[in-house]
Amino acid sequence: MIHTNDIHSHFEEAFRIAAYIREIKERCPSDDLLLLDCGDFLDRARMETEGTNGGANRALLDYLEYDAVGMGNNEGLSYTREQLDELFAGAPYPVVCANLIVTGTGTHPEWMKPYAIIERAGLRVALLGLTAAFGDFYELLGWTATDPLQAAERYVPELRRQADLVVVLSHLGLKHDERMASSVDGIDLILGAHTHHLLEVPLRVGNTMICAAGKFGRYVGTVTVRRDSASGALRIEGSADPTEAYPADPAAAGLIEEYRKRAIAAMSGTIATLAEPLDLREDKESPLGTLLAAAVRRATGARIGLVNSGQLLGGFPAGPVTELDVHSVCPSPINPCLILLKGSRLKEALEESLLPEFIGFEFQGFGFRGRVLGTLSVDGIEWVIDESKPPREKVVSVIVDGEPLDENAEYAIGTLDMFTFGIGYLGLKEGRVLNYFLPEFIRDVLAEALRDESALRDCRRLRRHPVSVIG
Repeated sequence: MIHTNDIHSHFEEAFRIAAYIREIKERCPSDDLLLLDCGDFLDRARMETEGTNGGANRALLDYLEYDAVGMGNNEGLSYTREQLDELFAGAPYPVVCANLIVTGTGTHPEWMKPYAIIERAGLRVALLGLTAAFGDFYELLGWTATDPLQAAERYVPELRRQADLVVVLSHLGLKHDERMASSVDGIDLILGAHTHHLLEVPLRVGNTMICAAGKFGRYVGTVTVRRDSASGALRIEGSADPTEAYPADPAAAGLIEEYRKRAIAAMSGTIATLAEPLDLREDKESPLGTLLAAAVRRATGARIGLVNSGQLLGGFPAGPVTELDVHSVCPSPINPCLILLKGSRLKEALEESLLPEFIGFEFQGFGFRGRVLGTLSVDGIEWVIDESKPPREKVVSVIVDGEPLDENAEYAIGTLDMFTFGIGYLGLKEGRVLNYFLPEFIRDVLAEALRDESALRDCRRLRRHPVSVIG
């Protein structure tokens, strides 16, 4: 078995995986080989994916001749059900996921199965798919996400009776894989994903082996299964090996180049024309950051808007703006959300956004595809800071609708879904979620704001003031 996971549209690494697969196929009969992906093979932060609605990624899966594909959250939550119907229509491989069903029907879409059983080298191999159950998000897209461990408990005994080898294509994360291995009998092998964990040497939990190949196609996983001729027992060995030494497969590269051209053509139409530049600063207030904060506030119907300036990778010059420009500046597949947050926590987050360790914090994940967290850009408040004061004591005052911030009151805040996972400013993770907004991405609300002359004027008004201004 060759297994991949969390490639996230890193096509250059995928081309190397293609070369590795070609090498394996040259010395391994097709009847002895299974090629499997455990989800998040696509990522809408990549222009080739965005501009083709995932078509570039589907074409690569087809070219590499995968035998089965798992469902990651980047597939399930980045597209509507209708878009996924189109993406996977006529796929020559099953998309396996047992714990996602179409709401109200109790069934899977035509292109999805809970599991597949494939025979290779005289062995019947059962492939059960499971994905992380982001229930609130999936519900907004017409899915019901059930508990993955309960799904495993339901299906594994059935598969154990039908197959020689039971394999889970898991997009749950390592901790959940370990829990599943210890609590669900009958699983021979878990191929993992989601938390980007790399297991160069597989883990063993009881009678179950757990494998994973890291992230972004930098590694590829290989599992060898042999049957002992005397005892009939199966012997399973695995590894994850780096791909950097492999050259790019030229045919795969040529295929994606064609889709890149299609994406550019599809995204090159002008969506707005700016009379003057929109500048961005990651470390302080700037017009583009404020424009996004105001757009998120309006989109969520909130009293206050808060976004991290690191969501934006640059400003816009004066002149025409295309969809491709917006995607380049705001690539993260992040959704707006509405939370209720105590005034004291809001002030805490504002203080954090002045600290260098937060502004310069580098990370990736939970939808964030920027470089650094950056400071907070705001709308709906005026705040005054005193740079001479110690860290976490610099915010002198916060004004909401002309009134001082009440630290004991709750405020409706339009912000970003990633903050609700505890990523970024610690003050925001205590917010109570009222609503997530899907399938809209923040770049969609930004694009709308770029066409709003009133919003473009207002974003140049300062919300953050030095203490000297008032005194």
